[in-house]
Amino acid sequence: MNGVTAIANAVLLGGAFGAGVLALLSALPRWRAPSLAVRIAPYIRDVVADEALPRGILPTSGVLPAGGRTLWQRAQSAFERLVGGGDALRQRLAQAGSPMEPSAFRGRQLGWMVASIGLGAVVLIVLVLTDRMTAPVALMPLLAGALAGVAYDMQLSARVASRRARLTEELPTMLEFLSLCLSAGEGFLDSLRRVTTVGSGELTGELRQVVLAVNTGSPLAEALAGMATRLQLPGLTRAVDQVIAALERGAPLAGVLHAQAGDAREDAKRTLIEQAGRKEILMLLPLVFLILPLSVLFAIYPGLFILRLGIS
Repeated sequence: MNGVTAIANAVLLGGAFGAGVLALLSALPRWRAPSLAVRIAPYIRDVVADEALPRGILPTSGVLPAGGRTLWQRAQSAFERLVGGGDALRQRLAQAGSPMEPSAFRGRQLGWMVASIGLGAVVLIVLVLTDRMTAPVALMPLLAGALAGVAYDMQLSARVASRRARLTEELPTMLEFLSLCLSAGEGFLDSLRRVTTVGSGELTGELRQVVLAVNTGSPLAEALAGMATRLQLPGLTRAVDQVIAALERGAPLAGVLHAQAGDAREDAKRTLIEQAGRKEILMLLPLVFLILPLSVLFAIYPGLFILRLGIS
């Protein structure tokens, strides 16, 4: 056993022992004096909401005595404060159509990072034991954890972009269907119910949430504005603003929705032309860097070969 192998075994055994000691220390009760907020919180519950009170003030029930947060919960909260969450992440999750809370997303991201760090540590120990240890390999666990966290976040971004594209494609058809229902004599809320009944797709699911919110007592304008704020699609936001203005002023909704459907189709056509222009530039890359150099090589190589042989 050489020195590097001994150091690797020592790091592995010491890390396992340290993790066990930290787990035991985290489970021990804390003997510090309660803070001022903890001492006065039970006497101001009539002016402070329950969710704003410090943790541990309200009585809890359970099979075992409820204590503080676990080590994993504290690590998850610290990671969420470090990376960020809140409204921006909540909006991205809503745009992706995920019912997950930001804390749960960050918890899963942290779990993937910890698992990747563990996998990288195992690979590092195997490399050390087989005498293939190099200086860059020592950073493998950290790089694996960072790549796992970035990949998990990029996966959410890809889901957001894909769902936004599907919503943009479904918007003109949905607006035209609503305008046809209104032209047939139905009310706007009845048209929404009909669309959510016979339609399918991402936008239909969002409209189902609007109808559900209206059925549970929310105003129609507020439910539509909440959907537009949650999705942040320019075409949908314009259509919702025009519908809310028409509902407030009593303007005919069929014409408004038909005009918005035309605008949405023009936006889709313009976006398609822009994508075609970008794809045309990308198509030039293999032509310039692959086909053209090969053509030049085939044209020059016979002459060079003849010159090398000295044939006149």
